Amino acid sequence: MPLVSSHAMEATDPIRIGYTPAQNVTLDHLQDQLEWYDRKSQHNQKVFKFLKICTILAAALVPALANIKGAAWGTAGLGVFIVVIEGLQQLNQYHANWIAYRSTCEALKHEKFLFLAKAGIYAAANDPHALLAERIESLVSQEHAKWASSQEQVAKSSARPEQTAG
Repeated sequence: MPLVSSHAMEATDPIRIGYTPAQNVTLDHLQDQLEWYDRKSQHNQKVFKFLKICTILAAALVPALANIKGAAWGTAGLGVFIVVIEGLQQLNQYHANWIAYRSTCEALKHEKFLFLAKAGIYAAANDPHALLAERIESLVSQEHAKWASSQEQVAKSSARPEQTAG
């Protein structure tokens, strides 16, 4: 199969025919954001589930090791392991990020569908591309504000008492 330049593909892409370069930038930005949020959501989901499985397995081994004579270090080690894994989950917020990123990704997909179908708010818009750009940035800004807020909460909750005393 011969290689086709991205410029040649843009010329035949039905979404791009008749769009100005600025409008193409909006569509490219939307696609970039969709891919980023999808990728980050999947990553956070995988890490969250992996760490949860590790925690569950370690916790399940504690009672079994407790019945074995001389396994006190193993039991203690599993306890430390569980605390560290749960601490990492609390610190990095894998579950919350997975949900937030998936939600933003789905909202961006919704906007893309409405825009391409010239439906909903885009049906009556004077400049659908400008409206799409504004709505993309609004969704991304809202998600970023939520993320920043959650990071502040994590920092406050993980601060030691002597650091928070005035």
